[in-house]
Amino acid sequence: MTARIRKAELHCHIEGAASPALVRAQARKYNEDVSGFISGDSYVWSDFTEFLVAYDGAASLFRSEEDYALLARTYLEGIAAENAIYAEIFVSPDHAAAAGLSPAAYFDGLAEGIAAAKASTGIECRMIIVGVRHLGADKVEAAARLASSRPHPLITGFGMAGEERFGKVADYARAFDIARDAGLGITIHAGELAGPESVRDALDHIRPARIGHGVRASENDALVQRIADSGVVLEVCPGSNLALNVYPDISSHPFDRLRRAGVKVTLSSDDPPHFASSIGREYQMAADAWGYDAAQLTAITRTSIEAAFVDEPTRAILLGQLD
Repeated sequence: MTARIRKAELHCHIEGAASPALVRAQARKYNEDVSGFISGDSYVWSDFTEFLVAYDGAASLFRSEEDYALLARTYLEGIAAENAIYAEIFVSPDHAAAAGLSPAAYFDGLAEGIAAAKASTGIECRMIIVGVRHLGADKVEAAARLASSRPHPLITGFGMAGEERFGKVADYARAFDIARDAGLGITIHAGELAGPESVRDALDHIRPARIGHGVRASENDALVQRIADSGVVLEVCPGSNLALNVYPDISSHPFDRLRRAGVKVTLSSDDPPHFASSIGREYQMAADAWGYDAAQLTAITRTSIEAAFVDEPTRAILLGQLD
C-alpha cells in the first residue's frame, strides 16, 4: 500500500546515504580497505561511537566533485523509485575538507547529482549545511558563516549534527543567529541520545523551525505540549532510533503518541544503509505499526513539504502532487 504514497524526507545525511556497495566501489577506486566497517553488504558497528567511525570511514572515500555527484544521484534516484518527490540532504563542509575537497567543489558536485536525479525522475532536493557538534563551537560557527554566504542556490538551511551529548546547546547559539540572520531555515539535532532537556535547550537557545529527531521530548508532557503549541516540526527517524537502541521496538516508539498530541511529525531515514532502512521502509513501518491509511500517510508527507526549506513556488508544485 505505501509504495503508491508520495513521500518526502527532511532528515538524511548525504554521506550516510552511501550504500556499502557504493562505498566498496569507491574503495576500489582509491585502493582503500573498508573491512573495518563493512562486512558483506552491511556496515558494522555496535554503538553510536562505532557508528560515527563507520560513517566517517565511508565519507572519506568521496573525494571529488564526480564522487559526490554520483552519491547524490544514486541516493535521490533510489528514493524517487520509492515515490519520493522531495528530499533535503544534510551536507557537511567539514567532511569535504577532511577529504581534501573545497566547499565550492563539494556543493557543485552534489548539485550536479541533484540536477541529474531531477532530470531522470523529477525529484526536487535542497541542501542544509550542518556544523558538527563534537568538533566544537568554533567549527559550527564557521559552518554557519559559510552557509550565510549562500555559496549555492540549493543551500536553503542550516543545522547541527554530531554527538548530541557534547557541549551545551547555548555554546552554539551564535552560529544559529548568524544563519537565521541570513534567512536560512533552522534545524538542530536534539532529543535523540540525550533526553528532553536537550530539546528544551534547543527551543530556548536556538529557536528552530524544526528539530532533528526530538523524540525524547515524549518523556515530558509539558514539553510535548510546548512543541505542539509552537508548531515546531520534528524530523522523526524511527528506523534510526531502533537501530541505535533509543527504543527497543517500534511499539515503544513515540511517533504516534506525539502525532496524536498535536505535534507536527515527519518521517525520514537519517543514514539509511547504516540502519537497514529507506524512506519507503519508514513509511511502511509506520503503516504496519500504527495502522495508518493512505490519507494519514499522505498527511505526513504534506507536513514535510509544508515544513521544507524551499521557495514558495516549488512548495506549491510539490503540494499539488499530493492532491
